[in-house]
Parts: sequence; C-alpha cells; structure tokens
Amino acid sequence: MKRIPMMFAFVLGLGLTAGAYAQTAGQDLKNAGHETKEATKDAAKGTGKAVKTGARKTKNGAKHVTHSAASGVEKGADKVEDKTR
Repeated sequence: MKRIPMMFAFVLGLGLTAGAYAQTAGQDLKNAGHETKEATKDAAKGTGKAVKTGARKTKNGAKHVTHSAASGVEKGADKVEDKTR
C-alpha cells in the first residue's frame, strides 16, 4: 500500500518537472528568435553603413580622376598652343 502513494508522488513530480521544462524550452525559443532579429538588424545597419561609405569614396575618387584628367588635357593643349605660335 505504501508503494502507490510513493509512485503517485513520483509521477506527479515528474509531470511538474516536464511541464516546467516545456515552458523553459518555449521561452528559450522566443529568446532565440528575438536575438536573431536583433542580430539581423545590426548586420543590416553595418551593411548600410558600408554601402554608404563605399559610394561616397567612389564618388570622391571619380571626381579626383576627372579633375586630374582635365588638368592633364589642359596642360597638353597649352603645350600644343605654344608649339604652334
């Protein structure tokens, strides 16, 4: 007779433990989802910043090359003009 209450207590304790574990696992999944969301946002911000920086540097580099080429053409035109006088 003493075994039945002991067995009942064991089964009840096991059930409560499994229920608590299931709640913890569900919360862990929610936390993982939120962390993934935040990591994605951070990665997107970093990518956006890199794209803006790259575009700005490309624009400045193109301006520099254009001005250098124009200056070179101007010098060449001046030399030709001096030779033709």
